[in-house]
Amino acid sequence: MQITVSGKQLDLSDALRTRVAEHLEAIAAKYFDHALEAHVTFSRARSFFTCDINMHAGRGLTLRGEGEAADANGAFDDAAEHVAKRLRRYRRRVNEHARDLANRARPEAARQYILRETGEEAAEGAEVMDHATFATVVAEVPAEISLLSVGEAVMRMDLADQPMLMFRNRSSGQLNVVYRRGDGNIGWIDPSAAG
Repeated sequence: MQITVSGKQLDLSDALRTRVAEHLEAIAAKYFDHALEAHVTFSRARSFFTCDINMHAGRGLTLRGEGEAADANGAFDDAAEHVAKRLRRYRRRVNEHARDLANRARPEAARQYILRETGEEAAEGAEVMDHATFATVVAEVPAEISLLSVGEAVMRMDLADQPMLMFRNRSSGQLNVVYRRGDGNIGWIDPSAAG
């Protein structure tokens, strides 16, 4: 597994890098036949350290964990425990999902955009909305629209710690969305049920 350990405006020791690599290798070996890559980012916020782990465990399967503590080792332990807890919770389904990926067709390609209001429009408010220049593109990343059951989509959304996930429903073939509601429950948008 390829592991990238970096610090935002922070120098990391070789001992910490080695510890992170060994610990993530152990987590990956416990739950997967092989994981592809992991990115671990440390940063410092006033009086504590934060650690963000993004692990790409297979085609289309991403895990995310965050942690914070008084020292970098504690922050990593907290983030690694989040990843391990998610994997323990979904172990059987994740392993079946990883094995099934080889038998499935490639997911559809899509683009994900992150938009931000421009300063002018934000200052004017909602009274005048020029749709051509309302928002600026902050980020553009490739995304996959996978063929999943609703349960698999919810699992993948939870594992990646995302607020929503778009997927193609395996039973209907329609584009669907699952999302985390403000009350903590999961919402599911299925346009085929509206007809």
